[in-house]
Amino acid sequence: MYVYLNDRIVQRREAVVSVFDHGFLYGDGVYETMRAYDDVVFMLDEHINRLQSSASMIGLALPMDTGRMKAAIYDILGANSLKNAYVRLTVSRGYGPIGLDPSLCQVPTFVILAEEMKDYPRSFYDKGVRAIISRVRRTPSVAINPRIKSLNFLNNILAKIDANDVGAYEAIMLNMAGHIAEGTISNVFFVRDGIVCTPDTGCGILDGITRNIVLKLARKEGMMVMEGEFTTDDIYAATEVFVTNTTMEVMPIRQIDAVLYEVGNVGKFLRGLYREDVRAYVKNIKDHGPSIWEHE
Repeated sequence: MYVYLNDRIVQRREAVVSVFDHGFLYGDGVYETMRAYDDVVFMLDEHINRLQSSASMIGLALPMDTGRMKAAIYDILGANSLKNAYVRLTVSRGYGPIGLDPSLCQVPTFVILAEEMKDYPRSFYDKGVRAIISRVRRTPSVAINPRIKSLNFLNNILAKIDANDVGAYEAIMLNMAGHIAEGTISNVFFVRDGIVCTPDTGCGILDGITRNIVLKLARKEGMMVMEGEFTTDDIYAATEVFVTNTTMEVMPIRQIDAVLYEVGNVGKFLRGLYREDVRAYVKNIKDHGPSIWEHE
């Protein structure tokens, strides 16, 4: 396995970061997770734009421009001979003396990991996965802007521990007002009275790329969609629940706490539309897109 580290591709054993790196010491940095389908990174521009936005919001100057980052992503996919892959791009504040002051670090650390994308178990989609409402509340927006996709993930990890403690796959967090926010790694949707519901961005959620695609597809199909503030009672009363992110796409939930749900037709339909959207995107890039995805 090869890793892209700073300005070059190195073997895995050589991919080391200093213990004085502020990403390690303080979780000071940003990242993006992407998925490659058949040699093409899906929604690459959107992911790069969000990385740049996250970096800007924490005053972190990225060490590469957009073109170089795209090239680096495809270079590491090629080096690992990957067509369908999980890709994670991480940028930390970099090496520096101990201390919170960002100016102590002169050069950011830039890392791209790419591994074969192994499909989730078929049963996850056929039967759904179990979730809980976590006791851990989502960090309020006035403390950390949820639009920052930060390396500081302890809030989500604590909620994931809640899920692990009862054998659940995902934990859904409420915000400080008691409204549904998001999962530890996902955006949350549910269907009630025929309406596709999801927390709006004002609830303190990451404005997920997959979430936005699903909303677009639902509206295009004429479905009734509501973005708003919802309580646990609202989601408990739903006829179906599903979660979304880049790698899992659209995954059904079969249980939240003591409430059971059917794997419903709305989620199945939207997942099918999502996969069609992926196929169309890949075909368009291959037919008309930049040659950056091509490798000798």
